[in-house]
Amino acid sequence: MSKIKNAQLRYRVIDRSLRNPYKPFPTKEDLRQACEEAIFGSIEGTDICDSTIEKDMFAMRMEFDAPIKYSKRDKGYYYEDEEYSIDQIPLSEDDIEAIKFATNTLMQFRDVSIFKQFGFAIDKIFDRVHIANNPTDENVDNYVQFESMPETSGSSMLPELLKAIKDKLIVKFVYTNFASGKVKDRKVLPLLLKEYSNRWYLICFNPSKEKIMTFGLDRMSVLEVTEDYFLNKFDFNPDNYFKHSIGITANETTPEKIVLKVDKIGSKYLQSQPLHPSQKLVKSGNNRDTLELSVIISEELKRTILSYGAQIEVVKPNSLRDEIQVSISEMVENYG
Repeated sequence: MSKIKNAQLRYRVIDRSLRNPYKPFPTKEDLRQACEEAIFGSIEGTDICDSTIEKDMFAMRMEFDAPIKYSKRDKGYYYEDEEYSIDQIPLSEDDIEAIKFATNTLMQFRDVSIFKQFGFAIDKIFDRVHIANNPTDENVDNYVQFESMPETSGSSMLPELLKAIKDKLIVKFVYTNFASGKVKDRKVLPLLLKEYSNRWYLICFNPSKEKIMTFGLDRMSVLEVTEDYFLNKFDFNPDNYFKHSIGITANETTPEKIVLKVDKIGSKYLQSQPLHPSQKLVKSGNNRDTLELSVIISEELKRTILSYGAQIEVVKPNSLRDEIQVSISEMVENYG
């Protein structure tokens, strides 16, 4: 990658770091590490030095009027104008070329096992960037409309939580329960960041309760990464933990065999996008197919089944069938 393209990418990383509310006033070393990790996947200092960051901030001030200031009190850098972002500046030709280079690189690795779960997202990025000469050109939306998702809060915590997971550091945060609205302070060991249905979740171990818990990032606030290490040996395998799960729910409950009868149209959808890797077609009928899968019964499973309406009938187990019947009865009551 050319030096110019590298510089454009570093500007974006510096901008993101200066606007991160969960780690304000980054030092020069913080900015250097953020740039090196984002571009080269390392923080060793072999590719980017402090003087490079100094030149980058000077260039951002000169070229983009970036209001970068240094706080002696907080010993770090910040934007004097809190509303400023380099993202508001139109992309230059170098920016566009850097983005295209990055997407081409991603496409080369989309089938590598570690990236396969992101294949769909990589395809969408590649399509959006390469469908027009300028990926920010809004006129393309008059001809091609991409699926859009509402922005959820909490995603700015991802870098800090990821670092805490890697370093096995205890984190603190304030959590608001969705159902009760109660607010509690939490102190946990972060284990995994997991995305589901356009929301980010933190899977963590709660030392005081001695169990694994799940928290939505959009309900977390006042995040603090402590300097406390979790010293006890703790093994966690995310693949095993979610092996029998649909969605974000996972527990030690034994998975159950779920038998579904699905009309032909619904069956085609479910076979093209299976609910779970264990799903299999066990019988093909004239009007309906029979599918089986082995999973734990969760709210995500029930909501997915209900989303197919009359196309799906739960045959087994009876407990799940009864729960779906209750939900359907309540829906009928709602509609009079």
